[in-house]
Amino acid sequence: MRIIAGQWRGRKIEAPPGDITRPTTDRVREALFSMLASRLGTFEGLRIADLFAGSGALGLEALSRRAAHCTFVERDRTAIKSLEKNIAALDAAADIWRGSAGNLGPASQPYDLIAMDPPYGSGLADKIIANLSRQGWIGPSSWISVETERNATVAGDGLTVEAVRQFGKAQITLLRKNPTP
Repeated sequence: MRIIAGQWRGRKIEAPPGDITRPTTDRVREALFSMLASRLGTFEGLRIADLFAGSGALGLEALSRRAAHCTFVERDRTAIKSLEKNIAALDAAADIWRGSAGNLGPASQPYDLIAMDPPYGSGLADKIIANLSRQGWIGPSSWISVETERNATVAGDGLTVEAVRQFGKAQITLLRKNPTP
């Protein structure tokens, strides 16, 4: 796996061994970041959360594009070791929350972009989005990207689905907070 664009373009990142994680393919990552760039304009200075981080490919891609900081959330020890190596190799501005994305506590401030890639078929996305909303992770200008299996429905109270794109077995859903009337 490689970083697609930005200051670390072309740099290799290590994926955890085995089949515990399912890294987002380069093609899907490239499409996702193209979708986000057209909506955000720039990643410069953004706070990112990468849930079910695995290798950290999504968060590291955002950091490569000048995001200010990324909080990675991962519970698998093998994946955390790969993630730590990737963060250290790139000297990335990041921290790792070691635990379940379903048990996140209060955020000190909302994140600009939350990327999550829960296990396919788990149905976890909506539950986690609801918890993130309650815990202050999602603010008025937050974007949420969810990778699921093809044809999955992702929604969230108070959120609008901005885009849904399918790539083979994968589907990306972009959501954002409903505008306040």
